[in-house]
Amino acid sequence: MSHQPDILPSLRARKLSCHYGARVAVDALDLDLYPGEVLGLLGPNGAGKSTTLQMLSGNLAPSAGSVEICGIDVSEQSAAAKANLGYLPEIPPLYRELAVSDFLRFAARLHRVPKADVDAAVRQAMQRCRLEEVAQRLIGNLSKGYRQRVGIAQAIVHNPSVIILDEPTAGLDPLQIREIRELIGVLGRTHSVILSTHILAEAEVLCDQVLILNQGRTVFSGGMAALCRQWQEGGAHAVAGNGLEEMFVRLTRQETPA
Repeated sequence: MSHQPDILPSLRARKLSCHYGARVAVDALDLDLYPGEVLGLLGPNGAGKSTTLQMLSGNLAPSAGSVEICGIDVSEQSAAAKANLGYLPEIPPLYRELAVSDFLRFAARLHRVPKADVDAAVRQAMQRCRLEEVAQRLIGNLSKGYRQRVGIAQAIVHNPSVIILDEPTAGLDPLQIREIRELIGVLGRTHSVILSTHILAEAEVLCDQVLILNQGRTVFSGGMAALCRQWQEGGAHAVAGNGLEEMFVRLTRQETPA
């Protein structure tokens, strides 16, 4: 996807790396995410996806490299950068003993939403995530699908420019998955979204850009169309529904040592 030269990325990472002793978890990752884009972060287990998300969200200091959110360096101005970020980790950070509306008010205050705007922000987040009918119910009594919606609502209650979602549909039933995917599609029209998922069909439907990691290294970064071209140039013909899967297998197998 091409961009106007005067449009700056909502999130930019340069040479982002994480080392645990001699082990390289993420190696010199580059990333540009623009307004109105959904980027799929893909890779097999242990590829470095969760470590990448933790660094992008400012929850893990990188060994090298930099992250900017809306032009603000995360390492230099952490609070200011994170004000533009909403994050749903793999395990949603929920207080099960609170009612949905009370929890979202708490999340809004943590995100420094002005006191006069908190109620409106909570109403909008609940409306976008279809939570109005469970607003007064305890989070601990909700189904997993509704808890995921609450997790997304806390990530968007302050209307951030960048939203990071780590496996948002994991463990949901088919109807719940469809509802969460629809929500992500809506969010992707007005926000910059990073979606980490193991479900390749999900990335194929929702994502404008794809970044595939294997053993901490970027093995592909680009648009879905570019991925299809690379697949076809490799001597294969993409078949609807399995082109991304076949390309994923090829790229990750290439990088795995014998």
